[in-house]
Amino acid sequence: MMRSLFSGVAGLKNHQVRMDVIGNNVANVNTVAFKSGRVTFKEGFAQLLQGASRPQDAQGGINPRQVGLGMQVGSVDTIFTQGNLETTGVLTDLAVQGDAFFVVSRGSQNFYTRAGNFELDGEGRLVSATNGYRVQGRMATDGVLSQALSDITLPTGQKASASATATADISGNLDSDSEIGAAGSVETSITVYDSQGAKHELKVALTKTAANTWEWEVDPTSMGLVAGDVTDDDGDGIDGGGELQFDGSTGLLTSPATNPTLSFTPPGGGAAMSVEIDFGGAAVNGLTQFAGMSSAAFQEQDGYAAGELQSYSIDRTGTIMGAFSNGNSIVLGQIALAEFNNPGGLMRNGDNLYTLSANSGEAQVGYASDNSSSTVASGVLEMSNVDLTQEFTNMIVAQRGFQANGRVITTTDEMLQEVVNLKR
Repeated sequence: MMRSLFSGVAGLKNHQVRMDVIGNNVANVNTVAFKSGRVTFKEGFAQLLQGASRPQDAQGGINPRQVGLGMQVGSVDTIFTQGNLETTGVLTDLAVQGDAFFVVSRGSQNFYTRAGNFELDGEGRLVSATNGYRVQGRMATDGVLSQALSDITLPTGQKASASATATADISGNLDSDSEIGAAGSVETSITVYDSQGAKHELKVALTKTAANTWEWEVDPTSMGLVAGDVTDDDGDGIDGGGELQFDGSTGLLTSPATNPTLSFTPPGGGAAMSVEIDFGGAAVNGLTQFAGMSSAAFQEQDGYAAGELQSYSIDRTGTIMGAFSNGNSIVLGQIALAEFNNPGGLMRNGDNLYTLSANSGEAQVGYASDNSSSTVASGVLEMSNVDLTQEFTNMIVAQRGFQANGRVITTTDEMLQEVVNLKR
């Protein structure tokens, strides 16, 4: 039989493989985060008819004589170029911008995917919408992220613990022209929280006692307490109060040099509290004494009540921030990303999933804010990276290659027929 017959058969078979890959690409043109494939060919075995000879004194060298025996599939590559992003508005739809993969698990086995069409299951776990595999990352306790890889869980009704007030800031101006001895000439109050998150009204009165001197005093009845229940550490012998001194020329606070701390046990069962009263020190943005309207008031405090999770968001680092009913935003977790030395070596597993192979390298699991250069986009999905223009061009080339190899077979058949007819 003629060698060209088998070369043509090899060409038909391998061009069919190329067409299979092109067909799969076109079929997945709208598949989330699909990565297109590419076939390359290589020359098959070459039969040696005559070896090469080296040059001699009176004669030049002769090249080897070989006849090729067709072609083979050289590689089927996965092209991991970035797909375009499509806005969906769904918070749990995520896309990776960069080379990394999301990590999902089924039991103890991890898989890797670029498809971020995730949703919450009945137990609040973030899972892949196509197969229910659980999205991996690290969870936070009281806003502090763990280092352990685990399921990302966002249960409805999640609570944030209360935090007792430790500092309350007073700033503003005390009118230098205020009448001396006018009791309670300036009053200000602020809500503080105990260790159980219960609210208490901390009320302070400021009274001018002399030129450039004011006295501040806590009203214990505002918190349901009596005189003597509120103490402080400034050592002036006045429980729950003290003296403020201002520089007569600059109007800035000169005393106390350190902020006093109030101590009291709130009614209702909360733990004993220590609240530092911050007057701002000798600064124009702290408590001052200038001529003009008095505006001294509590500005802020750092405590808060317990709260329930109302909503959450996912930022570009994959960090999940929870918004709670007490007004706090707390870190709930962070989505993990995996990178590979050779992503082209990953094995396709269907469902937009990949697994390790002998040539992919181990997964380098990290996070966008730490050791991964990729970022996460929320409310969008990565589209397929299939280029239909390129695929249809490749389809024409594959078709023509298939036809040409078919012509080789028919021509060889005609030649063989001539050989058979020699007997006639």
